[in-house]
Amino acid sequence: MPELPEVETVRRGLAPVMEGARILSVEQRRPDLRFPFPADFTGRLAGRRVDGLSRRAKYLLAHLDDGLTLISHLGMSGSWRIEADGHDNVPGQFHHDRSKNATHDHVVFHLAPKAGGRARIVFNDPRRFGFMAFAESGELAAHPLIGKLGAEPTGNMLDGALLAALFGNRRAPLKAALLDQRLIAGLGNIYVCEALWRAGLAPDRAAGSIVAKSGGPTTACDRLAAAIRAVIADAIEAGGSSLRDYVHADGALGYFQHRFAVYDREGEPCPKLNCDGVVLRIVQSGRSTFYCPSCQR
Repeated sequence: MPELPEVETVRRGLAPVMEGARILSVEQRRPDLRFPFPADFTGRLAGRRVDGLSRRAKYLLAHLDDGLTLISHLGMSGSWRIEADGHDNVPGQFHHDRSKNATHDHVVFHLAPKAGGRARIVFNDPRRFGFMAFAESGELAAHPLIGKLGAEPTGNMLDGALLAALFGNRRAPLKAALLDQRLIAGLGNIYVCEALWRAGLAPDRAAGSIVAKSGGPTTACDRLAAAIRAVIADAIEAGGSSLRDYVHADGALGYFQHRFAVYDREGEPCPKLNCDGVVLRIVQSGRSTFYCPSCQR
């Protein structure tokens, strides 16, 4: 499943074409994806201008000029792609190597970009686990999909003090706590494994064990917060990780998978300097966890 860095990469790829564009029409080619499309889905979008494109956790948000926000989620295999519609002055690249099967092109946005010309933005989803929904922009923070999300794992908001406040006396494994979207929004399996390795913390230790008895942050909290911010920033810079179905809006592949230290590297030597450990794989809550038992404590 695409994680936060992949969704942010898609947002950045779509923004030059979508922001400021007028939606001329929308083709809805099936009644549902994971959920049914909102009532009058195409009618509520036609004629609207996209004032901005943002992201919250793993959700892509298109803010329209009538105060409506289109919420979309990639699910397991969803992807957006940009196609020039017979005009040369549309910004961006339009080559796409995956998801060309038109059977899985479920939604097509016909746009008049701010820069001129015409473009098509296509949502393709072979497994149909993605979805789209509407929210009034002024009520977005209270929307059922958005309202209970925790802190974003980017920027200075995430620090050791915040982790200490979130984890408190939690007995849940550290990895499970990091994947709890009510605590920290947008973290997924890949980047949690990588962040825990960078911080030198075992995925199966209790989340509350890194918090001081006073309830304040420890050096472990500070290391983990810094590692989360760094791994997310590095992944975004690399364009995300291209695993299975994920691909950029312009068809390019992400490259962060070439920087994995532990994820999907079971049996390989730990790459940490002066560590003689070997990467192990365990299963936590049905998900594979990769870590080094020698340097992660």
